[in-house]
Amino acid sequence: MLLKAVVIYFIIINIIGYVIMGIDKRKSLKDKWRVKEKSLFTIAFIGGASGMLLGMRNFHHKTKKPMFKVGIPLLAILNIAVYIYLLYKLY
Repeated sequence: MLLKAVVIYFIIINIIGYVIMGIDKRKSLKDKWRVKEKSLFTIAFIGGASGMLLGMRNFHHKTKKPMFKVGIPLLAILNIAVYIYLLYKLY
């Protein structure tokens, strides 16, 4: 049961990460309210970095900012390591 919850969390948080990058890109093109970078990193830190990395590449968003260019891939690696650990621990 807990294993299923971890998998569902992984899917949902990464969908959120992907979608939030798309929203922020659209807002930046229209010169409107933006998602704070701190919020983007928080989503990445709590497990959504893979979705955000995919969103960065798909939407060509934040790809030139060194903090995102390096930080999000590192967080994605960390997230995946934690998920693998949890899956092995719970399985």
